Amino acid sequence: MKESYTIEDLQYLMSRLRSPDGGCPWDLKQTYASVVPSTIEEAYEVAEAIEREDFEHLHEELGDLLFQVIFYAQLGREDGRFDFSRIVDTLVRKLVRRHPHVFPSGDLHGEFPGEEGNRPIDEQQIKAKWEAIKAEERLAKGEKGTLDGVVVGLPALTRAAKLQKRASQVGFDWPEIDGVLAKVEEEIHELREAIASGSRDHAREELGDLLFSCVNVARHLKEDPEAALRQCNRKFEQRFGAVEAALKARDQQPSDVTLEELDRLWEQSKG
Repeated sequence: MKESYTIEDLQYLMSRLRSPDGGCPWDLKQTYASVVPSTIEEAYEVAEAIEREDFEHLHEELGDLLFQVIFYAQLGREDGRFDFSRIVDTLVRKLVRRHPHVFPSGDLHGEFPGEEGNRPIDEQQIKAKWEAIKAEERLAKGEKGTLDGVVVGLPALTRAAKLQKRASQVGFDWPEIDGVLAKVEEEIHELREAIASGSRDHAREELGDLLFSCVNVARHLKEDPEAALRQCNRKFEQRFGAVEAALKARDQQPSDVTLEELDRLWEQSKG
């Protein structure tokens, strides 16, 4: 066994797994579409490792995510569409193009611009240029509308944030967070009215409006709504686990006690 494997070894391993002659039956059955759920799951596992600061295992999770790319590259090679080299080439060219302040010649190995007399680079100008370049790329793909190209398959909270960010770039945004918070309060009032009306469809619509407004709050706070909700989920799990542990010590289940007692234990779990 080698002391250390390389990306070439990983590509070779993938080709062996997909080989009709002695490959893995499961890997041979996979398609682009069937691999997608695993790709999404692995991306979330990377995010979770980072959020938990589990750096001891982060490299393993990143490897699992990299394997997804290698899998798609193998499928692309078999179909004659693309291979891993083309994936890398396309990525490097795109990143060079999007960083003209670092690669002014448009060449990865071109002359390094240095600090231009130690003058700091304006981050806002960099961001503006980045977005302008991305807009040009979208236009080249035939995406003419401001919101064109925002991936439909993204998690709903993430997609809402991206839609709002795109709209804000053309001036469609609240100037201050106070306006956003006022909108949240307005949406809560409208949700109450919808619930009172007895219309499930209307209530669902107003609930969506409320969630969309909450995402806007996160965006104005420069927070990732998905990350914020994941953190809240973990907090809920920990506190509810503490409630169950307290009840278990009394040989009880949550269903054995009153809501008032559960609420007392919940407050106690906050420590």
